[in-house]
Amino acid sequence: MKKNPNIISRRFFIKKLSLASAGVCVLPQILPNHVVGATSANSKLNIGLLACGGRTRQLLPSILGAGENVVALCDVSSSRINQLKKEAAAKQGAAGAALGKATIYEDYRELLTKEKSVDAVVVASGQRWHVPMSKAGLQAGKHVFCEKPVAHSVAEAREIREIARKSKLVTQVGTQGGSTATFRRSMELIQAGVLGDIREVHCWINRSFPTSAPIDMNADPLPEGLNWDFWCGPSPLLPFKNYYLGGCLAWGRWLAFGDGHLADMGAHAINLPWRALKLGAPSHIVVTIPEPLKDSYPSASTFRWDFAARGNFVPATVYWHDGKKAGPPEEMGNELVSTYGKVPTNGVLFAGAKGILCSDAWGVGGVIKLKGEDKCRGVLDHEAGKSVPTSLPKAPKNHMQEWLDACKGGAPTFQGFAESADIAEVAMVGIVALRHGKPIDWDTKTLKAIGEPGADPLIHLPQRTKWL
Repeated sequence: MKKNPNIISRRFFIKKLSLASAGVCVLPQILPNHVVGATSANSKLNIGLLACGGRTRQLLPSILGAGENVVALCDVSSSRINQLKKEAAAKQGAAGAALGKATIYEDYRELLTKEKSVDAVVVASGQRWHVPMSKAGLQAGKHVFCEKPVAHSVAEAREIREIARKSKLVTQVGTQGGSTATFRRSMELIQAGVLGDIREVHCWINRSFPTSAPIDMNADPLPEGLNWDFWCGPSPLLPFKNYYLGGCLAWGRWLAFGDGHLADMGAHAINLPWRALKLGAPSHIVVTIPEPLKDSYPSASTFRWDFAARGNFVPATVYWHDGKKAGPPEEMGNELVSTYGKVPTNGVLFAGAKGILCSDAWGVGGVIKLKGEDKCRGVLDHEAGKSVPTSLPKAPKNHMQEWLDACKGGAPTFQGFAESADIAEVAMVGIVALRHGKPIDWDTKTLKAIGEPGADPLIHLPQRTKWL
């Protein structure tokens, strides 16, 4: 690939001239942004895309629309790379057509080793790959944007959290609801005590999978150009089935590769209560499902996490519900009918001593109804919030832009790995309880289910190291 040279900053150039005037011979240098520290708002980032499937195609317009350079593409399926390039050229004009010049890789490790000009990478692969690719990107000195959820096990969540805490690189997780004004205002109003003490939160979406099933050991013919072994990566090498390639609600149904609706939408929904109530780690987890668990996520589920009192917050219980009939308890749901006409198909509902706050499952569009009020009003204009000062950073233009700006020296991202990994721990401990088949008491300091040594393999999932 012919690299686009990065322009050296004026300050850097003047410094070199001053050295030359002092008798020091200085040769011209063309270096990548992250080497010379060219992270000004006017510079362009060189970005590598680690996976080229449907989610990357959704993120790409925000990257190209911001004027950044996508210089490398990586995927284990050549057809997905071609599809991404074709779609970008058709929909993103000259910027999309420029993807045709990007260097192509099948192996993300090779991209990170060879593409010295790359400043940042976008990880939009399957959940099983999120930590391995993000970890490799950070260790290679690249800023990282990773799709949610950030981890596929509790141990992975802890590992990437510690790496992120020690790193000076910029990270962001794809929970885009957190980059909206209503999400951040909901946080502020809850923390200001507008709802009073909150002891119960219900999160839900009425999506449903078929009944939990065993893995089909009869392989389908492999598509041309797909490295299936690499696709499975750190997960077990299963017989290929066409339906695994259908996106996050296809492979994500199978526990070898993902964690069902809890990982897909729970990563969004739990975000708001975890941040607003400063929940930390749960102490007790109970999971209820309507059928025996086999190798795939069940047709419906209810997860319950109990959290101890912390700071000014009372003990709280958070629920996640999915399935065709998913929703909050009937009495709580009835509180929403006067506003929505029915109970929404997805949402996050805080039950406070003074009233309720409800958003969608992304934490967006929050509304409040205090005791004695007939209908909910938006968190941005409810009278009860008028005296609550703004304390959080202003919502960015869009979620991707916040990360891009931070990579160039702007304000820190709101949802970096250090925070999002703790949220992932909540969900993944729930998956441990689901797969272990009994309630667990959780010790976050030791990463142990207290008195349940049989849960250890579910906390530290075994990984194939061939592709790591």
